[in-house]
Amino acid sequence: MKILVSDKLDKEAVEMMKNAGFEVAVKTEMTPEELLGVIPEYDAIVVRSATKVKREVIEKGTGLKLIARAGVGLDNVDKEAAKEKGIKVVNTPAATSISVAELALGMMFAAARQIVRGTEGLRAGKWEKSAMKGIELHGKTLGIIGCGRIGCELASRAHALGMKVLGCDIEGVCDPEKLKCHHIDFMSYDEVYRNSDFISLHLPLTEQTKHMINKDTIAKMKKGVIIVNCARGGVVSEADLLEALNSGQVGCAAMDVYEVEPAKDNPLFAHPNFIGTPHIGANTAEGQKRAGMQIAELVIENLKAMGAKV
Repeated sequence: MKILVSDKLDKEAVEMMKNAGFEVAVKTEMTPEELLGVIPEYDAIVVRSATKVKREVIEKGTGLKLIARAGVGLDNVDKEAAKEKGIKVVNTPAATSISVAELALGMMFAAARQIVRGTEGLRAGKWEKSAMKGIELHGKTLGIIGCGRIGCELASRAHALGMKVLGCDIEGVCDPEKLKCHHIDFMSYDEVYRNSDFISLHLPLTEQTKHMINKDTIAKMKKGVIIVNCARGGVVSEADLLEALNSGQVGCAAMDVYEVEPAKDNPLFAHPNFIGTPHIGANTAEGQKRAGMQIAELVIENLKAMGAKV
């Protein structure tokens, strides 16, 4: 069986699949047209987030048996089309949990201590010591919306810093009893909105979660709340968030993801109380290595179970 790796993957992961007896072709940065041209040759495709495995790709992949996503989300894979064709889809949901949780925590520190403003001021020749009074995370309340793997990793770290941690999730997803080991007090959305000094989002983008942070929900939050989004851009209404930053209802917004990506000319970027990164949450050496090795193991396991002769 032949495997196509269409996005950058850890070299050891590629070697693992080759050593298992598979023919592996690494072809990154292909155009959609180029992908359509080569996909009929392969039994499996391994992607990260750049390659879009849309319906037309799946229909062209006449020999395709497996779509493997090295990472958490499956936004770039047409799961319904794959299901119709009997193609299995696998991913590595736990591989980069620590990476994303640590970025969210870093965003909280940056917002609380105005680290970006301080750096930019120094570069501009300013010494704004007296103007930059920050706050401590210790003793503050963190509300985590989405208590899956990443949310729980963040909760454990926040608790170690002396924060009180509240959590809520899509109904029926989490068992409140299991969250106690991560020091999360499970509450309703409204209770989390009302009582949190920081709110960090860790939800997938679905019809249910799209724009769940909006004018109405922001109005329920504490004045000056700090909102962190390292999940999916569409979970937040950026227009409503900007309005709340302008009014002071939101004290700072720290975001790694946006409604439109790559994000350019976004009015949020010009706001002095905005901190941003270009969707780098999972992009650590350790996280990408784990994702690569885990996806290689899944590809080998699944192709062998499908009767691959190696």
